[in-house]
Amino acid sequence: MLARLTLVAALLAATTSGAGNGPLPFALGGAFELTDQHGQRRSQIDPDGHGQLLFFGYANCPGICSVAMPMMADAVDRLKEEGLTVTPVMITVDRERDQPGTMDAPLARYHVDFVGLTGTEAELQAAYDAFSVEKELAYVDPEYGPVYTHGSFVYLLSAEGEVLTLVPPILTSDRVVELARKYLPADRK
Repeated sequence: MLARLTLVAALLAATTSGAGNGPLPFALGGAFELTDQHGQRRSQIDPDGHGQLLFFGYANCPGICSVAMPMMADAVDRLKEEGLTVTPVMITVDRERDQPGTMDAPLARYHVDFVGLTGTEAELQAAYDAFSVEKELAYVDPEYGPVYTHGSFVYLLSAEGEVLTLVPPILTSDRVVELARKYLPADRK
């Protein structure tokens, strides 16, 4: 519990201060290799050299995902208008429902460029461990099916997959745009 409180305190300091462009004061993130909604393998490195907004959730989530993912989509569009291309990425916490072919439509409702990632239990656990994400089945809803509790931070990643900062999902897309401007280089034309 103390480690989690320390993480939250560091997050608040990183997202509310005017500081930017520095590494986090704690180790977070790392390598993973998962499968996207089209069946292609993908790592933490963006293949097109773009920054990334990474979220752990599930495509059909009725909870915090339905707040975080639209915020990410709006921020991605606004950043694009400013010359910063950022890829929205979701790593599933519900591998039974989120598989290649089943994530396309739900993610496209948020943004056409949303990348959904899934994998084996071991592959996903490696990503959860790297980003300190916990998930647990909360209950089974008769309409939505399994409902999971899970980490809710959005991670701003460099094109190389390095965690630049954490973004609480309750921030506005305006604030996310401000943060991304501090950490990401403008696209080269």
